Amino acid sequence: MRSGRRAALVAVMGLTGGLLLTTPQPASAANLIRNPGFETAGTGDMPYCWQKSGWGDNDFTFETVADAHSGGKAMKVTLTRRADGDRKALITESADCAPGVTAGKQYDLSLWYKTTTPDANITLFRHDTTAGWQYWTDLKTLPMAGDWTQASVRTPEVPPGTDRISWGVSVYGTGSATTDDYTMEQVADPVPPPRCTGTADECANGKWEVLPAQNPVRSMHSVVLHNGKVLLIAGSGNDPEKFEAGTFTSAVYDPANGSYKIIPTPKDMFCAGHVQLQDGRVLVMSGNKGYPTADGKIGYQGYKDSYVFDPGTETYTRTSDMNDGHWYPSATVLGNGDVLSFGGLKEDSTGSVTAERWSQAEQRWLPTWQVKQTWSFWGLYPSMILMQDGRLFYSGSHVFGNNIPGTGAAIYDYDANTITQVPGLRKKDERDQSASVLLPPAQDQKVLTIGGGNIDSNPDANRLTDVIDLKQPNPSYVAGPPLPQGTVDFGDGKVPQTGDQGKMYVSAVLLPDGKVMETGGALHNRADPVFETSLYDPQTNTFDPVTADPEARGYHSSAFLLPDGRVMTTGDNPGNGSWNHNVSVYTPPYLLKGPRPTITSLIDTEWTYGDTQRITVDRPIAKAELIRPAAVTHSSDPNQRFVDLPLTVDGNNVDLNVTNNPNVAPPGWYMLFAVDANGVPSVAKWVHLQGPSALKAADASPHIHSFADDLEGKVQRPGKKRASQPVSPTVSGCDRHYGSANVCVPTAFPPQVKKTTAARCTWLKQNDYGRLKVNGADDPLALDRDKDGVACGKGDFKRR
Repeated sequence: MRSGRRAALVAVMGLTGGLLLTTPQPASAANLIRNPGFETAGTGDMPYCWQKSGWGDNDFTFETVADAHSGGKAMKVTLTRRADGDRKALITESADCAPGVTAGKQYDLSLWYKTTTPDANITLFRHDTTAGWQYWTDLKTLPMAGDWTQASVRTPEVPPGTDRISWGVSVYGTGSATTDDYTMEQVADPVPPPRCTGTADECANGKWEVLPAQNPVRSMHSVVLHNGKVLLIAGSGNDPEKFEAGTFTSAVYDPANGSYKIIPTPKDMFCAGHVQLQDGRVLVMSGNKGYPTADGKIGYQGYKDSYVFDPGTETYTRTSDMNDGHWYPSATVLGNGDVLSFGGLKEDSTGSVTAERWSQAEQRWLPTWQVKQTWSFWGLYPSMILMQDGRLFYSGSHVFGNNIPGTGAAIYDYDANTITQVPGLRKKDERDQSASVLLPPAQDQKVLTIGGGNIDSNPDANRLTDVIDLKQPNPSYVAGPPLPQGTVDFGDGKVPQTGDQGKMYVSAVLLPDGKVMETGGALHNRADPVFETSLYDPQTNTFDPVTADPEARGYHSSAFLLPDGRVMTTGDNPGNGSWNHNVSVYTPPYLLKGPRPTITSLIDTEWTYGDTQRITVDRPIAKAELIRPAAVTHSSDPNQRFVDLPLTVDGNNVDLNVTNNPNVAPPGWYMLFAVDANGVPSVAKWVHLQGPSALKAADASPHIHSFADDLEGKVQRPGKKRASQPVSPTVSGCDRHYGSANVCVPTAFPPQVKKTTAARCTWLKQNDYGRLKVNGADDPLALDRDKDGVACGKGDFKRR
């Protein structure tokens, strides 16, 4: 992992002009590289069309040597000391030297090399016609080689707005890499047109099916296990009677046969945190120690207990306790397999300011004194996304009411123990139960935040989407396209959304074709479901509306990718306390475009960082990727990611080049998809990516370029040690003067409801609230005018 110091990316300018010592070595008709063998000298100490580049704290040399693969010259880059960073010889970033490319096309890159270090790889830069030159991605780690060895790799599809690329070999460990005879050729397009296998509407918009078997538990937590099954956790299921009875449930769903198995559950894991550990077990942290009291003086309480669920035995086992209770905690897996957790409510229903760290090596929660603390309250279910250099990005997505103070987004550097605010997130206090997702591929380091509302003020949920590029030196959110609008049900049938109406309780799912599906939601606090689904394309920054889920999917709903490429949705828990047990499955358009590619062989399911892994496919593919399986609740899955695997193609044999950066793909089980040029994916194969100990050189951290290092936002350092953050017992947006803990009479009614007894009671009746007991003597919403202890009774309307 990177040290706390982060040097800016440095490029030593190449020499492209002046007197050339010999005639420039041209590119061949097929090869797009000028001077591919370094035979033509430049005006300085670098060959024509090649430049020195690199960053960080290291000692290095660049030299042209006679030990060539062909001709009389080769390029040798040597590091004799390295603290961090790399050095590389790159194609000069100029219109004269950098090969021109076409957006949407792929290119085969090849070179010959020798290395004395395992820490070398092919690195790619691209020229954006608007933003200029920028790092694109690392393509392939080069195995050590004492003799001349050829390395080949295929680029991902060239992003829109890119007109040229530059590339070379990065050396990021002590030793040398000698290279020669570079080639670059455009990949042909042997793509048959897609063949629609459904109706025209299905092929354009996909199709939904409501499954005949209902979900037997009130699950609000969904985890896709590495055996293809799905763990559905309910705990008490937001039902105080089950809590008092000690009836806590989970279920395991098997998509292969549609069956459910009820799992004994030792504790109320209602609104816990969860994450998949390196070995595929599920770490479940905290949960519900107690529901709010009837007098409203005490809110929800979180316990300290923690458990792991074993997919093999389908049982829970208790682990060490956390240091605090954390009802609604975050859970982010790090590049070394550890887990960081923030936020949530303590055992006394105040906000936890204690950061927690699960040690992968010790298999326990570390004591507080071993965990760096800022004593900051991050709120409930704060979306903390691991960045490529090991820092965490708090996206601004959270649960319940207002955002944290400041700009509503931040970068947390655990090593330096600092929080730096990040600007640009619009309506930061109306991003309650928005969704944030690291966009495909993870190497691009872009995050999309979608929708949201505020359960306290209860405005119409918004249509806002915001995108941030964490590769920028001083990243800031920029406005994305507005969410498409669907229909909303106010209690008397669906009507089209109007004005700026959007949705909260959004689910976002990464798809194997590189798009993001967003679905479900509601217009207000646990009310007014919105029926809208769309596909977001990161390459074009556009939404494509598709067929909507026929079922309401608001509070306590989940959506997640299955290994066969379909998307499953569960749950809905409106304010009247009811639960939707129907389960929907979406077939995306890519599964209706004709035959799917098949991974016919997979040599090894145990992968390590920097590996080259061979698969065999039955037809040409355009890309392959790893998708981390879902562990989602309350619109939040900060560990969801899509990791590109650059290809080396030899007929039906395809070598997949695995990232050498565990922060891009934290250790654990992944779904491996092969995808053809029409975006049609294979059924996934499961592969297990090992932890950082698999790196070949212990003294060299993964190859990481330096980004988000020129932050101008306010920096917060550790504050004074404190016990907790005061939090209102009404944090969940429910007025506890009425009904029971799972029946949520809103503290603020939707804006269209007049502030009269009649209007409020009519709205409650339309939303099936039924008989509502008044708790205590107070009646803040004026729902019990006749003081008979029942809200919205007949006498209340007579006395309005």
